[in-house]
Amino acid sequence: MKCPYCNHENTRVIDSRPAEDNNSIRRRRVCDICSKRFTTYEKVETIPLIIIKKDNNREAYDRSKIEAGVLRACHKRPVGVEQINELIDAVETEIFNMGEKEVSSQVIGELVMNKVKDLDAVAYVRFASVYREFKDINTFMDELKKVLDK
Repeated sequence: MKCPYCNHENTRVIDSRPAEDNNSIRRRRVCDICSKRFTTYEKVETIPLIIIKKDNNREAYDRSKIEAGVLRACHKRPVGVEQINELIDAVETEIFNMGEKEVSSQVIGELVMNKVKDLDAVAYVRFASVYREFKDINTFMDELKKVLDK
């Protein structure tokens, strides 16, 4: 591992422990030349996941797209960043546990929508209105009624 300060290639691990998410290892390192310390994270490499879009185009999975959608839905709502990250982590876990190399964007959208529903009702309606592409006020009201009936 190269030192980020002096670019020397000889660094030593001085401490190793699980990261907070328990899905990676946090390593404290020290450079043999400049003696500066830095932290690295080691994570298991996952199978590259391909998303099949509505128009049948395929693209690589991008966590930031889910994050952006959930952040927009939760804008000005009493939902913390940690809650959003936990939601996205849970969605990712479900996706990767499927063991598929290709997953439909509709499957991912439904997973996200179900998790957002448990998080915040207003955020859910916002997310659903974009995801389900409500065409008029009646379809929007139908979705609101479903939320209110629960």
